[in-house]
Amino acid sequence: MNDLIADMLARIQNAIMRNKEFVPVLNTNINRDILKVLKKEEMIKDFKLNEDSGTVDVELLYENKEPVISKLQRVSKPGQRIYVTKKEIKPIMNGRGISIISTSQGVMSGSVAKSKDLGGEFICKVW
Repeated sequence: MNDLIADMLARIQNAIMRNKEFVPVLNTNINRDILKVLKKEEMIKDFKLNEDSGTVDVELLYENKEPVISKLQRVSKPGQRIYVTKKEIKPIMNGRGISIISTSQGVMSGSVAKSKDLGGEFICKVW
């Protein structure tokens, strides 16, 4: 498996379509950083490290039995990296979604990166 981020996004997307409460994803630094952003932006309820299996258990967030996340889309890929400047960071779905950017100061949402005048690698979009 080459793209660990795409694997995590696909697992979360599949779990949402099956209305699962929890989904295990691979335990990597970048995956945990992305999950921290999703939790801060209230797109997931929580995540916990599972030492036994070496995975991270993600608790998905639902409102009125509807998932908060409807789609996760990978933008920058291992074979084609996409970089954005602060001027190129745009709202996702008219402000209803978030972009996740890997900057020199860590992984953060697009709005936070823009407020800190940072650009970086455009990892994914979530809405």
